[in-house]
Amino acid sequence: MSHSESESKGHVRLIDLPVISDPRGDLTFLEGSRHVPFDIRRVYYLYNVPVDSERGGHAHRELEQVVFALSGSFRLKIDDGKTKSEYWLRDPKKGLYINKLIWREMDSFSQGAVCMVLASHPYDEADYYRDYDEFLKASKL
Repeated sequence: MSHSESESKGHVRLIDLPVISDPRGDLTFLEGSRHVPFDIRRVYYLYNVPVDSERGGHAHRELEQVVFALSGSFRLKIDDGKTKSEYWLRDPKKGLYINKLIWREMDSFSQGAVCMVLASHPYDEADYYRDYDEFLKASKL
């Protein structure tokens, strides 16, 4: 993927990671700027999420992310300001790349689900759109 592709707003796509399998099990790995379209600056994970909880409910001004279900499953509802779509993540070797200016909501966590997120920048509250109407205005620019 070219760097200019990762720069455009409103981009979402599934990423398949390599798998090395042998009788001892599977190993999946990733490298920033090789398997994901940015240098990884932060990694965080969600776990012990109650099955009826919702997470997300925001967009980012500049941050890019790749989201994985390391264990269990959950749904990601994606909105670029024009089109809404849904992705069910349940395969630890498949991640969802989410570029800037994408509203995301997560729900339907299975019991024991673990969600890992790779981020292009350290945490910065100023990077968030937490108001949906403000996000819609920005997405139309």
